[in-house]
Amino acid sequence: MNKFEFKNLVKNLEKSLKERTFFKTLRTEVNTGANGTQDYVVKKGINKDKIATTRQ
Repeated sequence: MNKFEFKNLVKNLEKSLKERTFFKTLRTEVNTGANGTQDYVVKKGINKDKIATTRQ
């Protein structure tokens, strides 16, 4: 391995490490079911604005 290949290897490793740290720190968790987003809300009819369930 010559100096040029070694410099490219080190450069690529630094770049991938930087990307991994960005993904780890910038990623945010999502609240599932926040604001009623997990359930279906009926839009029309006599049951308007009620949450529909699958239970029968």
